[in-house]
Amino acid sequence: MRLHDMNWQAVEAYLQHDDRVVLPIGSTEQHGYLSLGTDAILAERVAIEAAEPLGIPVLPVLPFGLAPYFTAFPGSLTLRTSTFLDVVRDLLDTLAGQGFRRIAIVNGHGGNAPALGLVREWVAEPREHRVQIVFTSWYAAPRVAAAAEGHEPDPTHGSWFENFPWTRLPGVEMPEGRKPTLSREVVAQATPADIRRLTGDGSFGGSYALSDEVMDDIWQTGVAEVRDLLTDGWAFT
Repeated sequence: MRLHDMNWQAVEAYLQHDDRVVLPIGSTEQHGYLSLGTDAILAERVAIEAAEPLGIPVLPVLPFGLAPYFTAFPGSLTLRTSTFLDVVRDLLDTLAGQGFRRIAIVNGHGGNAPALGLVREWVAEPREHRVQIVFTSWYAAPRVAAAAEGHEPDPTHGSWFENFPWTRLPGVEMPEGRKPTLSREVVAQATPADIRRLTGDGSFGGSYALSDEVMDDIWQTGVAEVRDLLTDGWAFT
């Protein structure tokens, strides 16, 4: 359930019988022909669908992350690493202070990987009560990654792998066919201007779209994988 569909009294009542909560984190950045909000949309939606049957509240997605390499594309926004980590830390501090003891971070953007290092530091800090955090980049989790590779190897940014009905834009037609894949080594060393010049439309390559049946298979795999983490991912009870 969405936290925004609750009032404070409902959250207080929830904490009397459960201490789990989900924090989705994403980014606002170019995704070729898809929505600038793709990473945030997917992180929030997969978290909500996974948590709904379990009755676990899901915070509003953090829509800004680390995407300095896309700033040559208008509408792509980025935070400083220090700012991003401070925001995540502040949210964890607040949740723990209110009584949440099991926090799941569902990440939708590869650039947000530094948050995992912060999580490990945060958990190691001494505090009166144990607080557990699980961190998953839902799109790279084992079952989703295997399902994606089974349909087309090496799925990339702005390609079919992020092309769901809820990340498409009305009136925007996707190109057909496949695009040559930009090497990860080049991407790692490229400036924002390089990325724009080398990709043209922003996609890193591969097919622009696969069938909705394929995408639904991947999506349902992702929802189930996140739900299993929320259920069984806690080392201590």
